[in-house]
Amino acid sequence: MVAHRLLIGLAGLMGAAGVTLAAAAAHGADASRLATASAMLLFHATAILATTALLARGLLRDGIGVVAAFGFAIGAALFAGDLSLRQYAGHALFPMAAPTGGMVMIAGWLAMTLAALVARK
Repeated sequence: MVAHRLLIGLAGLMGAAGVTLAAAAAHGADASRLATASAMLLFHATAILATTALLARGLLRDGIGVVAAFGFAIGAALFAGDLSLRQYAGHALFPMAAPTGGMVMIAGWLAMTLAALVARK
């Protein structure tokens, strides 16, 4: 499925960005924002890969599972993008970008729960 391949590609990019931000956090002064951004990207990249694997096995309802995985990608990008921009440029991506990203990730986890509960047997 095209959406699954896209999600796997996004997870790869998120993983690469997460490792890059972890390195920047380890070598930069006052870079705690970058460590947090890195953790969100790496954790949710793994969650996307797990979601696509569960979808392929038929353990999650397709449409809802795909929404959950895209929620992980979009939410983590907003969250990490905002923290990174604050670190390097000194300003936010847009007002409430990080909290919005966090809420989108939470919604993704709730969608994952729903996708498991209504999966076809």
